[in-house]
Amino acid sequence: MTNLYFVRHAEPNYNNHDDMSRELTEKGLKDRMKAKDFLADKDINLVLSSPYKRSVDTVRPIADAIGQTEIETYYDLRERTVCDEWLYCFDEYAKNQWSDFTYKLEGGECIGEVQERNIRAINEIIRKYPDRSIAIGSHGTALSAIINYYTGGKWGFDDFQRIKKVMPFIARFSFEGDKFISCEVFEQL
Repeated sequence: MTNLYFVRHAEPNYNNHDDMSRELTEKGLKDRMKAKDFLADKDINLVLSSPYKRSVDTVRPIADAIGQTEIETYYDLRERTVCDEWLYCFDEYAKNQWSDFTYKLEGGECIGEVQERNIRAINEIIRKYPDRSIAIGSHGTALSAIINYYTGGKWGFDDFQRIKKVMPFIARFSFEGDKFISCEVFEQL
């Protein structure tokens, strides 16, 4: 059985508007230890991540705990691109995206596109690393789109809103070979 533990990043510095380099706050650096502690007894033997700094930094203590020096990143696991500029009316935008998976702003991605590339990355990971327990650094929208996919659409806007400020949180996806078995969400670490 392959278990993928997606770890939504800890609190980022929203004053840094660059997605790739946005770092964790002091609180985020402290809170990432909750994910490490939660996964301590889950037999994690590999750590992967989105390429974004906040995700890599969130799972770094997990990698350190298992003696993994390099964290392999997957570009397709990144957060969705909103648009070419910083968006200030995020709640309205998110509601539109969750009600229409093809809705996007110029220069941005729709949730359908985010979901498709994340599922493609998951399929690659479960083929490349079968029968492993893997921690994966992720993001709120990307992870919500994955949960939506594997729950047959049962995870939506209200769930996304509920976890908007929950950082980090973890979702486990279990596979037998390439067959999806189950999804469990852990919002309280």
